[in-house]
Amino acid sequence: MLNIQTFCLGPLQTNAYLLTGEDPGRAVIIDPGMNPGALIKKIEPLEIEAILLTHAHFDHMGGVDEIRKLKNCPVYLHDLEADWLENPKLNGSLNWPQVSPPLSTAPAEFGLDEGQKLELIGHTFTVYHTPGHSPGSVSFLCGDDLFSGDVLFKLGVGRTDLYGGRERDLLDSIRNKLFTFKDEVKVYPGHGPKTTIGYERAHNPYVS
Repeated sequence: MLNIQTFCLGPLQTNAYLLTGEDPGRAVIIDPGMNPGALIKKIEPLEIEAILLTHAHFDHMGGVDEIRKLKNCPVYLHDLEADWLENPKLNGSLNWPQVSPPLSTAPAEFGLDEGQKLELIGHTFTVYHTPGHSPGSVSFLCGDDLFSGDVLFKLGVGRTDLYGGRERDLLDSIRNKLFTFKDEVKVYPGHGPKTTIGYERAHNPYVS
């Protein structure tokens, strides 16, 4: 069973997820955002096997540098955003000075690609390339738990007006990939409350 703890981090209230399996001492982090103090306190006694990034916007990667140095753990990110962690213009932090200082950190240790399977904390995470919000956006499916980043929200979808965003790609990602999953798959988004695929397929006003 996958144990999921949510941390709402930073000025944009970004969801970071701390995942553990049968061994409570080993964990994976998805999208460690800005001001990660509460998350860092929680992981002090844990071995972090990996940091998984749904994409490299600043509000999702703001805690990467601190946690990677503290825990000596690798970062996974889609190859289309391979240079975003180093580049404040690409990750957006340069464009929002009222929200964030310019953020830059070393590149990810590992790339991600469509259909890739990651064996972490005794579970299998399948990678789905779901562009539209950003070119390298991915979603991670583990059992019946889906981590959708800023692609699909409860009764919403990700914005497409940022660098590399494209509305048609976003809707294709949702309709042709995420909406093919079972109704009962739980969706853990990058912002806001969790939902299910069935609920969004039936009620999301942005995806008809």
